[in-house]
Amino acid sequence: MAMRFPTPLVPGRLVRRYQRFFADVRLAAGRLVTAHCPNSGSMLGCNEPGNPVYLSHQTGRGRKLAWTWEMVRVGRTWVGINTFWPNRLVVEAIEDGTLGELQGYAGIRREVRVSPRSRLDLLLEGRNGRCWVEVKNVTFRVGRLAAFPDAVTERGTRHLRELIRLARRGQRAALVFVVQRGDCAAFRPAYEIDPEYGRWLHRALDAGVEILSYRARVTPREIRLTRRLDLVL
Repeated sequence: MAMRFPTPLVPGRLVRRYQRFFADVRLAAGRLVTAHCPNSGSMLGCNEPGNPVYLSHQTGRGRKLAWTWEMVRVGRTWVGINTFWPNRLVVEAIEDGTLGELQGYAGIRREVRVSPRSRLDLLLEGRNGRCWVEVKNVTFRVGRLAAFPDAVTERGTRHLRELIRLARRGQRAALVFVVQRGDCAAFRPAYEIDPEYGRWLHRALDAGVEILSYRARVTPREIRLTRRLDLVL
């Protein structure tokens, strides 16, 4: 199953990304618009001025900006930068069997608190017990490998510590990296960006946390998880 955009995306070219959550885009018709950038990372390699982009357009109560930046073309590859979609992609991949490692659960809860400071993205429940799942969006590429994170992430390290704590208590815990680009052959931690995160990822593996990385096919019509990528440590 694919995640299809509810309305056609609008093409343009990136003018600049600034203050993390804003992007100026020149639409194909020539109009300059400001779009919401739904990605708090550095977007290293994905925010070069002049790159082709696609935006979604939606108006409604409470929205400050009608435009949202959805994807950017890097070389020949469309890269999904919207961090809102990976959770939905993982849920759909669990439900349709694409994500075979997380089958056998009847219920899925979202944004479940595990400590006073942290929530994890998904809690799967069923006859097989419970499985805690955290989902991360990946846009960074080094050579032929996808890498995470693209900036120092204290929040990401905190999530790893929570998953380790759960695994050591005998509960199933998994971390799913959604690689929203189709030009990566495998996945690795970005040690050069955040060595602390890399160390905690190794500790998570040693504690029994399942590390899954899945590549997505990103097009202006839809995004679909396709296959699992090997983990390179």
